[in-house]
Amino acid sequence: MLDAAHDGVHALLVAATGAGKTLAGFLPTIVDLANSPAEGLHTLYVSPLKALAVDVQRNLMTPIEEMALPIRVETRSGDTSSDRKARQRIRPPQILLTTPESLSLLLSYPDSKLLFEGLKTVVVDEIHAFAKEKRGDLLSLSLARLQALAPKMRRVGLSATISDADAYRAWLAPDGDIDTVRLIKGDPGAEPDLSILIPDGRIPWSGHSGRYAAKQVMELIEAHATTLVFCNTRSLAELIFQQLWAVNDQALPIGVHHGSLSLEARRKVEAAMSDGRLRGLVATASLDLGIDWGNVDLVVQMGAPKGSSRLLQRIGRANHRLDEPSKGIIVPGNRFEYLEAQAALDAIADRELDPEQFRPGTLDVLAQHILGIACAGPFDEAELLAEVRSAAPYAGLTDAAWRRVLEYIATGGYALRAYDKYKKLVEETPGRWRLTRPQIAAQHRLNAGIIVDAPMMDVRFKNGRSLGRVEEGFAATLTIGDHIFFGGLGLEVVGMKDSDILVRASAKAARLVTYGGQRMSMSTHLAERVRIYLATPAEWRRFPDDVREWLEVQQRRSILPQPDELLVETFPHEGRHFMCIYSFEGWNAHQSLGMLITKRMETAGLKPLGFVANDYALACYSLDPVLDPRPLFSPDILEQEFVLWVEQSQLLKRAFREVAVIGGLVERQHPGKRKSGRQVSFSTDLIYDVLRKYEPEHLLLKAAWSDARARMTELGRLARLVDRAAATMVHVAATRVTPLAVPLMVVIGREAAPGGSADESLLIEAEALAAEAMRLD
Repeated sequence: MLDAAHDGVHALLVAATGAGKTLAGFLPTIVDLANSPAEGLHTLYVSPLKALAVDVQRNLMTPIEEMALPIRVETRSGDTSSDRKARQRIRPPQILLTTPESLSLLLSYPDSKLLFEGLKTVVVDEIHAFAKEKRGDLLSLSLARLQALAPKMRRVGLSATISDADAYRAWLAPDGDIDTVRLIKGDPGAEPDLSILIPDGRIPWSGHSGRYAAKQVMELIEAHATTLVFCNTRSLAELIFQQLWAVNDQALPIGVHHGSLSLEARRKVEAAMSDGRLRGLVATASLDLGIDWGNVDLVVQMGAPKGSSRLLQRIGRANHRLDEPSKGIIVPGNRFEYLEAQAALDAIADRELDPEQFRPGTLDVLAQHILGIACAGPFDEAELLAEVRSAAPYAGLTDAAWRRVLEYIATGGYALRAYDKYKKLVEETPGRWRLTRPQIAAQHRLNAGIIVDAPMMDVRFKNGRSLGRVEEGFAATLTIGDHIFFGGLGLEVVGMKDSDILVRASAKAARLVTYGGQRMSMSTHLAERVRIYLATPAEWRRFPDDVREWLEVQQRRSILPQPDELLVETFPHEGRHFMCIYSFEGWNAHQSLGMLITKRMETAGLKPLGFVANDYALACYSLDPVLDPRPLFSPDILEQEFVLWVEQSQLLKRAFREVAVIGGLVERQHPGKRKSGRQVSFSTDLIYDVLRKYEPEHLLLKAAWSDARARMTELGRLARLVDRAAATMVHVAATRVTPLAVPLMVVIGREAAPGGSADESLLIEAEALAAEAMRLD
């Protein structure tokens, strides 16, 4: 890293967690400032998480203070006080740690040229966490602007787990010129010590939480110095914390950490962890990245890992040292999850990481960036276009798309041009643009950002202390006197006021707070491995007895598909007819397919009653049997019906709400007052209806469509599923429920139940179903 800095080239450092990447990223800066002390901003560090910036500041100050160097290191994020933010612009520290959103806002000030013209280096940490998403688009545009303000600036990327380093070199490089970025690889370090926890040699038929193993996980916490317990969702983190607390006989200090808890609660937990005061911490992706707590000696993953890179990233939090193996244990929630967990371990052993999928930059983010640049002062259209195209995600931006984005910011689009509030830019002379009025800059800074949360409400004690936030949709189901479990506490709702839910502590049985949002789907290469396991009986010797028996009975009673086959089973059960499709394309694709197939069943007069999906399969059930499933899967389902369904569902509205906020069409707050989530939804729904009717080709409607296709329905995986259905489908008409179908069948009628309500009756039902499925007569 020192050599790259000496040669003045950009660099991408790929090294194992615990190898010392972050300090290596800063070392050239520290050496430079030690040799030639200087005031002014020298190095900008950009991280995906606020917590990461705080953690890095803590770790970076140690060597700086030990060497008594006159270097100031400060953080800047949404949590930074406004007076400190103002001071940072006038007298910046030599090293500033920030997030993509805060950097974008800094660039929107007229004095940004003065602040950044002496900038020597930008360090982008955990580059894999943003590059392929909208935050990466924003950061890439900001890097292009910084390069224009400070042409000699070096770009440095740091990453642990990536399978395609060249794709990231191209993303990091100005003008996508991969040869200008030197790749530096660290020593891979010790092999991780990974295993799967199977209490009493049994794995449940259903569920996805691993909660049945709470006692064994608590014993692991007791046997280790500090254990991190990772969960895939916020509700699951709350559930697992509750389960662990119930069996915490030694009353060990354990905590919970996720993104919806209040800043105060998160900071408290982070401080307790770094001081070594906690024995266990249940967490979500809010701690996935880079947080360095040296005394963590075990990581437990509850439920399936969903990808080998994600698992490596999480396991790397244990023994944050290169010369010692990280120790990790996976607790699968059901039998399919056992196969996925085994696939992840095998992928890691083969050094196979999740595939990298980059996509072109989105136009809603570009609109936000252009307006931000205009807030800093008038701009020349040709110069800004060249600058934007130097950012890799926008290298292919056409002249026509560029003009449409400018036109949208200038008028709001054809259907909205009569309203002054949407006119934000004006062409003062040909090719030179400025803001229409100065107030727009203040509005932009209040509302800019990429993360659009679902509408939220604050959970507070009566004394005003905030515990965190829950989604408005969940809050709407609460009434006074209800009991909820949140932030590791039992709470009773005592009142509702504006956007606050007032609570008091309670010891009564409580329900979990649930959150909407995207479900993580199993990665395509793990799905591929699971398909191979099913078709390779020689692999089964490694599996626990009950998993092996499950597959053997399935093979005798039905079939196990070859990796390229799509198995569809039909059978009657309790007066209804079921069709199970084992496609392994992930929850989002299966949800979308379930909607489309049940619509087709309705048209065919089969009287469908509903469907359930998980990452591995989809089950549709109806009053009349499906005799031939092939016509239900014809490829034209993705043309007419898919479009119709997405347009009529809430999906497109939800996607539009997000792009309308990011693209600046709808504002979340005005000086001194924030719109409630309901008001924002009302505004966006209103505009959405107007545009659908009068301007269906509007820039933001198009952006919402591509979002709905890519993220919410995973159209790529759905299309692959439908494409191979006709040629590779194997239909088995069974006389009763099959072993492979049991994990899906158990949850029918319980899909809406929160994660914690998988009670005793569910286990009894699962065993009864399993007994029927595993019978060999």
